[in-house]
Amino acid sequence: MNRPRAYMDWNATAPLLDEAREAFLRVSFMPGNPSSVHNEGRAIRREIETARRFVAESVGGKAANVTFTSGATEAANLVLTPDFRMGRAPLAVSRLYVSAIEHKAVFDGGRFSAEAKTLIPVDGDGVVDLEALAALLDAHDKASGLPMVAVMAANNETGVLQPIAEIARLTHQAGGLLVVDAVQALGRLPLDIEALEADFLILSSHKIGGPKGAGALVARGETLMPAPLLRGGGQEKGHRSGTENAGAIAGFGAAATIAARDVAVRAGALEALRNRIEENMAEIAPDVVIHARNAPRLPNTSFFSLDGLKPETGQIAFDLEGVALSAGSACSSGKVSESHVLKAMGLDPRLGALRISIGPDTIEEDAARFLEAFRKVASRLTKADAA
Repeated sequence: MNRPRAYMDWNATAPLLDEAREAFLRVSFMPGNPSSVHNEGRAIRREIETARRFVAESVGGKAANVTFTSGATEAANLVLTPDFRMGRAPLAVSRLYVSAIEHKAVFDGGRFSAEAKTLIPVDGDGVVDLEALAALLDAHDKASGLPMVAVMAANNETGVLQPIAEIARLTHQAGGLLVVDAVQALGRLPLDIEALEADFLILSSHKIGGPKGAGALVARGETLMPAPLLRGGGQEKGHRSGTENAGAIAGFGAAATIAARDVAVRAGALEALRNRIEENMAEIAPDVVIHARNAPRLPNTSFFSLDGLKPETGQIAFDLEGVALSAGSACSSGKVSESHVLKAMGLDPRLGALRISIGPDTIEEDAARFLEAFRKVASRLTKADAA
């Protein structure tokens, strides 16, 4: 196989799976509205409910507790709110404790005011400081309402994994709610909402090879839910109004079944390839910094810096060499900005850092193309320093 380019930006978007494409196209061309009671409407409703079951099964949850959204950003804004209900009774959440390395969709706090948001510090590897979290929760004013903790299972830039079980224990001891952004973890690590003891998981379709435009909020139980973000026709049990994007949801469901299949085997192969790439990078440029290399990480992610390489310059240089990679998150309208993740880790946020993220379809040829491009970029930096 002779590929014209090496796609190494799976954390931004995974290539669309054949199974997801087939489901998306098949359902998109079906007539009828899923809320209609006639035969055509019921047929589309069955497709949505099948996808709901597939998504639930991918994280060990129940289909009844899956609310489909337009993506992870909407799911985050739905669940990050002070306004909850336990059954029919209102339940107040007075403060959001969010880790300092969250994706911007969570980091910005959703429907919480800036005054009601507190950052949880992380260590030099970007792992949540559990002692600091415990202190924050101990000091929480319980009379004002419940605390909510929002932490990602795996960081989108560094790939660092968080100790979710310990975070869940601390959160629930304080009577709080735990929201876990599992967008990058699904399909790369085994996920079980019950084992994690997360109250809510945030998921995204296009990160696992499904269509763009679909995501989900998965609750652990049926009775505790946030106030709706979108009101109207009462779809999704009233949790998210608006006619469902049935085609994208069907594709999401198809991708979810594949994401949950043979995760451990897939993770082992990805980690082996990622480690070989990093070892070669260190041989080519001994001064390369691979961030959080000694911390538990996603098996497919490497976040690295070269002295003197600006992220925007690096992206363009690799792109011209036929390699697609990114400078951290790709969810800021294409803008390259200082990394709040590096800043939270105690590093200079102006430090140029680039991310490669690979997937099941990444082959040795892709790795070789990246390493050759890396060699050229590093060589140009060396020549510039010498001059």
